[in-house]
Amino acid sequence: MRKAHDSARVGVFQSGGLSALAVGVWLHEMSTPARHYIADIGQADPAKVAALASSLRRFGDKAVVLDLRSSMAAVASDLLRYRARHDGGYWNTTGAARFVLVSEVAPVMRADGCGGFAHGCVGGGNDQRRFARYAAQVAPELPIIEPWTNAKALERFPDRAAMLAAVAGHGLPLDPGSGAERSSDAGLAGVSHESAELEDLETPVTRLDPRWSTWPEHAPDKPETVVVTFRDGRVADVNGSGPDPVEWMALVNEIGAQHGVWLRDVVERRIIGTVCRGVYEAPGLELLDHAWTRLLQAGLDAAGRELYDRLAAVLGAAMYEARWLEPAARAAREGIDRLVGEICGSVRLSVHRGVVRGEAMKIDGGVVRQTRFGSGGNRWSEAAAVQTGKEQNDA
Repeated sequence: MRKAHDSARVGVFQSGGLSALAVGVWLHEMSTPARHYIADIGQADPAKVAALASSLRRFGDKAVVLDLRSSMAAVASDLLRYRARHDGGYWNTTGAARFVLVSEVAPVMRADGCGGFAHGCVGGGNDQRRFARYAAQVAPELPIIEPWTNAKALERFPDRAAMLAAVAGHGLPLDPGSGAERSSDAGLAGVSHESAELEDLETPVTRLDPRWSTWPEHAPDKPETVVVTFRDGRVADVNGSGPDPVEWMALVNEIGAQHGVWLRDVVERRIIGTVCRGVYEAPGLELLDHAWTRLLQAGLDAAGRELYDRLAAVLGAAMYEARWLEPAARAAREGIDRLVGEICGSVRLSVHRGVVRGEAMKIDGGVVRQTRFGSGGNRWSEAAAVQTGKEQNDA
């Protein structure tokens, strides 16, 4: 049964990042009852997520941990299936995480009787708009409190240095990628990095301290073989992982990160019309994309592949702009589902020092493949080609 709303109680989307923790401090100082919702989306070891909740309870607030790893992995699977990448070709894992958070947590806040919710996103930024757009669709009756557009909150915390002093003073543990001069956003799909240093476009990307990944030159000497199996256009297994997306995403992240397959250094065009540099780790999706694109090339004809790429661009923008639930995005997903819904096969990859190389592929069905040499070498016989393809698939 849904609880009666307590207009004074605020649900806080709590990541453990600096600005989100500062929101908690501000609400506490304002004597506003707060309940922190900490979503485990694969950003850290579960023990660290639990430790954050414990510290907030000692601080005097209520805190609850929600295990959303399955939801985050499912959206990561969608990012791959639809190749929903953004400006510069990177995997927009931050936008995907916001979709998961609002879709899954806002209804829980509402059911718990919260009278509104707060987040730590910068006023006027991309994430503020993402929270607002998704909340309007999944929990429209919940008012949104945006502290970094509030004059009193900005007076209390004029900059991130003031936030850091307050958070440290209360003994609240920061996410390892967050600080006065930097921030990161992590989940099973990947990690984004921003910092004062990286905002300078002349700063070499090698100044970055990766959260998960190894630089290619420090990766193992020996290559590793990865076999990715697809069924009905989705990953069904990676090296024996089984079909659970949580399992195979964790595995490919580990393999990709270990071998230096991860980096996207881009200057992206943002929703608000500005450009900003960001560095992105998505070792698992980067690795899987090599396998998926090979199957697409073999499984779709020219017109189908062209349409796929156009619809994928629509979906990349939709995830970035928080329009994933809107009609155009739903229609684009339905279109791609029609194109790739029957693609099955496997791809063997070699992964070595930042390079992913396709070694072999087996595909069930797809377009008719030319086999000139299998049918005599000096001509092409469609009948022979079809028969040869059948024999290969039966093998």
